[in-house]
Amino acid sequence: MLLKSNINSLKSLVKKQNVLSEIEERYCYAQDSTNSKTYGKVPEAVVFVESIEDVQKVLKFANSRKIPVISRGAGTNMVGACVCPKGGIVLNFSKMNKILDFNPENMTMRVQPGVVLGDIKKMADGEGLFYPPDPSNYSVSTIGGSIAQSSGGALAFKYGTTKDYILNLTVVLADGSVMKLGAGTIKDAVGYHLNQLIIGSEGTLAVVVEAELKLIPKPEASRVVMAYFDCIEDAIKGVNNVIKDRIFPSALEFMDKNAITTVEKFKPCGLNTEKEAVLIAELDGLESSMESQINCMQQAFLRAGASDLSVASTDNDKEAIWTARRASFAATAKLAPDVVTDDIIVPRAALAKMVMGCREICDKYGLTVCIVGHVGDGNIHPQVALNLDNDEEFKKYIRAKSEMYQLAVSLGGTISAEHGVGLEKISYIESTIDIKALEYMKEIKKMFDPNNILNPDKIFKL
Repeated sequence: MLLKSNINSLKSLVKKQNVLSEIEERYCYAQDSTNSKTYGKVPEAVVFVESIEDVQKVLKFANSRKIPVISRGAGTNMVGACVCPKGGIVLNFSKMNKILDFNPENMTMRVQPGVVLGDIKKMADGEGLFYPPDPSNYSVSTIGGSIAQSSGGALAFKYGTTKDYILNLTVVLADGSVMKLGAGTIKDAVGYHLNQLIIGSEGTLAVVVEAELKLIPKPEASRVVMAYFDCIEDAIKGVNNVIKDRIFPSALEFMDKNAITTVEKFKPCGLNTEKEAVLIAELDGLESSMESQINCMQQAFLRAGASDLSVASTDNDKEAIWTARRASFAATAKLAPDVVTDDIIVPRAALAKMVMGCREICDKYGLTVCIVGHVGDGNIHPQVALNLDNDEEFKKYIRAKSEMYQLAVSLGGTISAEHGVGLEKISYIESTIDIKALEYMKEIKKMFDPNNILNPDKIFKL
């Protein structure tokens, strides 16, 4: 625990104005974007770090006193990964927000952790390049948080997730020492790939202070195909037909009727609210391939029973469709005082059972759910609208969540595809992964962080 007598010592390590110590300044850091009844404590201090040296000084200070340190970017995660269950120091990376180097020839970009993903995408785009990972909140979320949570997004079906675009990392360990991981090359077969261990570790092993990203050439053209279905099972058949026909869309997204209706009320954009489901597929590649790809995609959907098809080719039309899809969480928030989203993934063959199972479980407990997802991956996001202050409703939600997780695991899936574990899913991890593997994870944590100061009590408890 950080004693008041240590605050002045902390302020002497960095610029005095970069340390927040008043309760009014620190209060908001007890929460992140997670809607939950499980909140953290207010941290004793918030430090805006501006350099690697700042991070080193703070970690050395905290490690010698066994004070928890929680790294924070924009705080947009959904699993309580940035909250402070034991108080401590929050490292705020909003001032380490520089793109340090951009090399179009090598197709690489070196960045600090506070750089917003949207800015990375914009700079790459200016040189005809592309950074594919695209969580829905990419306009505000940061690359440091994306690395910590191993973020994905709609384009993961074709292009992969954050872990596929990290060439090397510079990290600061719990004792304040610096370690460089990986190489600035596309291939690297030297030693253990420790950078891949850091990605997705939620700040529990080390603090990322620089990252070199891999970029790829931007596709010449893209189109968005929408297909409506009269039942969910037919929509899933549409997904399977796309795979069977060897069509490779960059994104293959799903919205059920509740999501369609809720989004249309929240932000009218012409969605067909009479249908039970819609698939949104983005095709990209050479302009000369677009007509053929669209035709193949439409035929795959029609064979599955699609009853309404449309194609968006202009940037405005495409953006309108993606805005509607990304608006689902905000729209669901209009249905009740709170909305809680989840992050379940199953093998594609089990997708229909998972989607229908989530609907049935929520119906059983009288919960309103809007289901969207990256169905090309088998990844769905049940978004449950409820009142967290209603104890009975909250208990029903907890039972429903547990049953959805059990169903996912029974179908060969897992409880998180791209959001992580954080604080919210910690009680479910033992029923999700191999116990021996969990033991090894704990040993790795102890080796990296013997005093357990880095984001303690996240993913699992020691």
